[in-house]
Amino acid sequence: MASTGTQIFAFVLALLGILGATVATLLPNWKVSADVGSNIITAISQMQGLWMDCTWYSTGMFSCTLKYSVLALPAYLQTARTTMVLSCVLAALGLFLASLGLKCTRWGGGRRAKRHAAMAAGTCFLASGFLCLVPASWYTNEVIVSFLDANVPESNKFEPGGAVYVAFISSGFLFMGGSIFCLSCSGKRHGPQDLILLPPDKLLLQQQQQLLQQQQQQDQLQHQYCSLSPLDNKTGYSLQDYV
Repeated sequence: MASTGTQIFAFVLALLGILGATVATLLPNWKVSADVGSNIITAISQMQGLWMDCTWYSTGMFSCTLKYSVLALPAYLQTARTTMVLSCVLAALGLFLASLGLKCTRWGGGRRAKRHAAMAAGTCFLASGFLCLVPASWYTNEVIVSFLDANVPESNKFEPGGAVYVAFISSGFLFMGGSIFCLSCSGKRHGPQDLILLPPDKLLLQQQQQLLQQQQQQDQLQHQYCSLSPLDNKTGYSLQDYV
């Protein structure tokens, strides 16, 4: 298995990934209005996210409108909502499994159980990173295609916002963390496979019981040897039998 420091590094990467994915899901700036041509004078900047649309006005006011109707949304936006939520859920499940698979923790069972937990955590992180990458890529493609479309008015053209870049970076963190956790389960395993990590008191008691059992086995063997020795002497050869 990988070293403890490597697993902790992977855990930190996955933690940054899930925080970034959560922030990107909630941010309203998945696309922002592009400063090209003549825009509406009353509105300085417009932002659109997965859950709401926001507008900055020249008077300094800031207003947001929630997107209540799901069926009225385009397909790429509905997909982005679903996949980002699933990505956060899988990443949270991966963090729970990773805490069980870390070598520096006492919970999680033996070495074999920890390897299985680390492998499951790595799989969850990889799946979460993929689910975070798909909506970011699809959303970016839709924004670019709409921006390059000559039929779209210049006042309605948008460009990718900061939330998209956060989603891309978060997916990279999740991919790296998941890869490290999966690689930590590869290679040869030396030593006992089912060694259970016990507290010091229970470990000392278990060692005392093993020593007591070994002593009892030695006493039984010595007793059997002593009980057989007189018979062996009687069955041996003696010169007096031939005189």
